[in-house]
Amino acid sequence: MSPSVPLQEMIRAIRSARTQCEERGVIQRECAAIRAQFRQSDNGGRSHNLAKLLYVHMLGYPAHFGQMECVRMIASPRYSEKRVGYLGAMMLLDEKQDASLLITNSIKNDLSHSNQYVQSLALCTLACMGSAEMCRDLAPEIDRLLRASNSYIKKKAALCAVHIVRKVHDLGELFAPAARSLLTEKNHGVLHGAVVLITELCERNPETLERFRKNVPDLVQIMKGLVISGYSPEHDVAGISDPFLQVRILRLLRILGRNNEAASDAMNDLLAQVATNTDSTKTVGNAVLYETVLTVLDIKSESGLRVLAVNILGRFLLNNDRNIRYIAMISLQKIVGTDHNAVQRHRGTIVDCLKDQDASVKRRALDLSLALVSASNIRSMMKELLLFLSSCPLELRSQAASGIFNAAERYAPSQRWHIDTILHVLTTAGGDVRDETVPNLIQLITNASELHCYTVHKLYRALLTDISQQSLVQVACWCIGEYGDLLLRGECQETEAVQVSEDDVLDALETVLQSHMSSPATRGFALTATMKLSTRITDNVDRIRSIVSIYGSCIDVELQQRAVEYNALFKKYDHMRAAVLERMPVIEKNSPGHTNGESTGEPVKDIQPAKVKQGGPLLPQQPANQVCDLLDLLGGSEEPLQPSPAVAGTAPGLPANTISQAGGDLLDLLGGLEPAPLAPAPAMPVYEKDGVTLTLSCEKQSDSGLTVTLTASNSTDSDISSFTLQAAVPKSVQLHMKAPSGDSLPARGAAKVTQMVVLNNPNKVNLKMRVRISYNSQGSAFQDTVQIDSFPGLSAAGH
Repeated sequence: MSPSVPLQEMIRAIRSARTQCEERGVIQRECAAIRAQFRQSDNGGRSHNLAKLLYVHMLGYPAHFGQMECVRMIASPRYSEKRVGYLGAMMLLDEKQDASLLITNSIKNDLSHSNQYVQSLALCTLACMGSAEMCRDLAPEIDRLLRASNSYIKKKAALCAVHIVRKVHDLGELFAPAARSLLTEKNHGVLHGAVVLITELCERNPETLERFRKNVPDLVQIMKGLVISGYSPEHDVAGISDPFLQVRILRLLRILGRNNEAASDAMNDLLAQVATNTDSTKTVGNAVLYETVLTVLDIKSESGLRVLAVNILGRFLLNNDRNIRYIAMISLQKIVGTDHNAVQRHRGTIVDCLKDQDASVKRRALDLSLALVSASNIRSMMKELLLFLSSCPLELRSQAASGIFNAAERYAPSQRWHIDTILHVLTTAGGDVRDETVPNLIQLITNASELHCYTVHKLYRALLTDISQQSLVQVACWCIGEYGDLLLRGECQETEAVQVSEDDVLDALETVLQSHMSSPATRGFALTATMKLSTRITDNVDRIRSIVSIYGSCIDVELQQRAVEYNALFKKYDHMRAAVLERMPVIEKNSPGHTNGESTGEPVKDIQPAKVKQGGPLLPQQPANQVCDLLDLLGGSEEPLQPSPAVAGTAPGLPANTISQAGGDLLDLLGGLEPAPLAPAPAMPVYEKDGVTLTLSCEKQSDSGLTVTLTASNSTDSDISSFTLQAAVPKSVQLHMKAPSGDSLPARGAAKVTQMVVLNNPNKVNLKMRVRISYNSQGSAFQDTVQIDSFPGLSAAGH
């Protein structure tokens, strides 16, 4: 290929290359020829060569050697060379390169050129790659051009001023008077540039925002002219007069009317006119309507206007375009807390969106449907949500189940309805529920004493039907172990009576123990339930003893430990078995604000729901530390418990010394453990912003080891998803972050997320930690950082 081939032939040669290697050869030969011609002092084809080099740059090949040629061509008096030179500068130069400073003087000269097209080239280049230094030097020239008589130049200068304001915030005051004067222009291009510039100025300076609020009537007048104007071929797009300018004006009005009564009142009539007169059958009209809705909802508008805006979003939900339905649901999600009744009118349409084929639309419809649940519609909404849960995609099941649990806990009309709803979810999506679901349901069942018989019968039937849902099987095993005597009686007023024999119950539990689908935790529940039945039945105790003894050599350590302890109860401590395995007491919440198995930090009264395991109750009047070890030995509560003061000093029928001696022997099963009561770690709030609270508690593990627990909660009215915590410590400190308890924070503190951080500080340096908090709320991503310089209770430990 000849070095002087035209651009079109070079492009043709590159495209006809059959391999990448052949293409690189063509590019290298052409670049070598371009370099050689750049070195010639008298080169008549400079613009031709630079144009070819720019095409090479667009293909991703290095073209940096053409930067100085761009600088020389910009200084050329010929327009054809200036045009290619400025184009090359915009593509090959940026503000980080020193060569960009060499064109500052050329741009300044061209801004004063008599030819408007040369001025336009300089304005476009400065707006594209102007550095902060260039912007400061050339800002007075831009301000001068904003006051020029040529509309073409004023339009370009306004957009260039936007770039300058973004680069150097302090220069905004320089352009404010000129920007205000541009609002009187008739040219739509100039008006568009002026509105964009004023928007940028108002977003960056509150004082400028206050001054421009006086121009709201001018903006309203311009917008009215666009709405009521007739057909204009120059500006018409699908029957809408200049929708681009309308959208920009509406965005500016939204900024000016936010938190200001007077400005909002001045634009209410206009917004109502736009909302009622804009054609919604075309995408262009929907774009204008959507911006109108956002403006109405963001300013201090009248209640009737807000209802009109919500109704427009309701019409969007019926649109065939999924993108329009998606943005409608995002907007409704943001206002459901403030305009709940208005959004409720479109509940049926929103629920229908749950059947949409698009996964993103389904997700938004689910979020909005859960937000619409209230005490008045809990039954009807729950039917729709449960129907959706049975057919929803796998990636939405966890979110749907969590939302149903929160709604049922908050608005349940009765305990029986609450239990039935949770059992329905566990039957449908038991493998996708959160870890705290099992203890929460156990707590609910324990407190509903009049429903024990009904619940155990229903769970027994569910267990016979399906043992693949682990959460459901765990709750069923727990209930059978606790209330197996009610199941065997066969007398239940709430449900159809079913005669169940002792062998039937034990067969069901053995099936769970032997199933390959059962997790180790589920087998633990089933083994403990089997053991508890030894005090509730009479004819099959030997069979239970045989089942328990089999698992004494189980490969799973936890299951083996339980079996060994239960065997010890049968052999050495059989006289205590009835007392140890008696029915669990009512599980009380720590405080009124305690929900979903999360502690609020107050002293434990009975057993924390988040720590419930199938184990024996407290021995009467045992010392507190022995009670802790006993419950730990039998797989009970992991928290230190307070012995009940209402229980007498001895168990019925047993002397006090017998209980004391037997309890001591039982506590010595694992080799005479020396119990030491654990004091709760002090908690300290370290972050509180936008309804998200983060607390920190510490526990010293060794001289240099430390366990930090971060607990996050959400007090807002909307759920938070994708919640993550990241931590950084000094280099000499070793950090290990364990898996968090979850990644979602339900609204109003319904649940919390805990994150364990293990620190090792061998050099005893001053301990500091920086935590980054990231989450999504109402469709927006948030991120913040908090510095932690002190750790509670560790000042004396040298950390």
